[in-house]
Amino acid sequence: MTSIPQIALTDRLTINRVLVGLWQVADIEKDGKSIDPQTGADYLAAYVSEGFCTFDMADHYGSAELLAGALLQRAPRPKPVICTKWCPDPGPMSADIVGAGVQERLDRLGADQVDLLQFHWWSFEHPAWLDALHELKDLRDKGLIGEIGVTNFDAAHLHLAIADGIPLVSNQVPFSLIDRRAVGPLSAVCAQHDVRLLAYGTLAGGFLSERWLGQPEPDEINDWSKMKYKRFIDAAGGWQAYQQVLQAAADIANKHSVSIANVATRWVLHQAAVAGVIIGARLGEAQHSSDNAKLLDFALDDQDNARLDAAFQATKPLPGDCGDEYRKPPFLTASGDLSHHLDEMPLAVDVEPVPQRAGAWRALSGSEWEDIAGYCRAQKVGDRILVSGTTATAGANRVVAPSDAGAQTTFILDKISAALSALGSSIEDVVRTRIYLSDARDVMAVSRAHGRIFADIKPANTLVEVASLIGNYKVEIEAEAVMREEK
Repeated sequence: MTSIPQIALTDRLTINRVLVGLWQVADIEKDGKSIDPQTGADYLAAYVSEGFCTFDMADHYGSAELLAGALLQRAPRPKPVICTKWCPDPGPMSADIVGAGVQERLDRLGADQVDLLQFHWWSFEHPAWLDALHELKDLRDKGLIGEIGVTNFDAAHLHLAIADGIPLVSNQVPFSLIDRRAVGPLSAVCAQHDVRLLAYGTLAGGFLSERWLGQPEPDEINDWSKMKYKRFIDAAGGWQAYQQVLQAAADIANKHSVSIANVATRWVLHQAAVAGVIIGARLGEAQHSSDNAKLLDFALDDQDNARLDAAFQATKPLPGDCGDEYRKPPFLTASGDLSHHLDEMPLAVDVEPVPQRAGAWRALSGSEWEDIAGYCRAQKVGDRILVSGTTATAGANRVVAPSDAGAQTTFILDKISAALSALGSSIEDVVRTRIYLSDARDVMAVSRAHGRIFADIKPANTLVEVASLIGNYKVEIEAEAVMREEK
């Protein structure tokens, strides 16, 4: 058995630094024929025998959870560690809904506990994602979940979740020689809160391999994974810039007598925030265990890193933060533009016409205070939208992240964005914001959270310190938007 290094995420969870990813099970089964569970368990057992004992999967990876369940029933030693994901449709996240989602994972795995349950959410405009995480925390406390992770969370929302008391241990994001976004703010948040990254896409869908070295840019790509990562390559500066990075990796691979894939993956593993890399498994085909084990037999030295850093200069940073490719343009996904998908998301607020003003509309959040005080979350009159002073309130009256003004600002701006979206506008239409702080020492944290959204938009802004805000709120924000003609 190969000795695969391990890392303890907590005293309750230890994983291999090289995880076996089962996302290709869905591709293998796309014609409607499922892998026999026992045959699949044989494939997974072969990985265990080679020392690869940590498996990553999801509710939508075909029958991957069933195959892992069949493996667990054999009680192999060492016991495999199962990391799976729950990716619910956005909407209200009650205890019953979240409990049912976790129970389905347990039933498919035939287990009493999920070692690592990773949560994915499509749009942060719908605040129920935080409700779901609190329900998962309760299930962790009851022993149904070992630890909680998330997938494709950006730095701001990872920080927000932790500031609101969610004991996250991991965030699964893309990370490669081409996609280096996670090196920035996300890694800083991980260092601050002792959260680790699980990296996927380290080979950019196979583009970081000898097969593509020196090759011309393909005219057509039909492979979904390569379609996605070709968009990454284009956004990072194009084919020639990518080839310079690939050549640098090839030179380093020749120096160490390893593969380009080894170098690409090893570079990711060298990053301080990274706990493990996820290597895709094509079950029933070549296992590649021996080649994957090689990446642990060498280390990149200062000369190697300098060679890669020089090649990176030919590329451009990918836009946004990790996960933005699913939530905003330029939508660096296999299918491209996802705006239609986001348009179909359930609204976080209700919209109704204003009886007293023809053509006017208002958005209502359902807060009891809207009836008590007689106001709405936002109102649209003509091309102008006025958003009421907004605080970090979840549900009826729970204060989100009561000790963290920056996290509250992130939550508030999501609520403002949701109100604008419901009225047919967007955050890009904002022309003025007003910020009220209860403590001037929070100016920098709030300003950075505001700048994350408005750095390019640059609306007019007023920020003032007030004596206090009602309750435990540290910040309140109101906004005005003017819809552009094309809308």
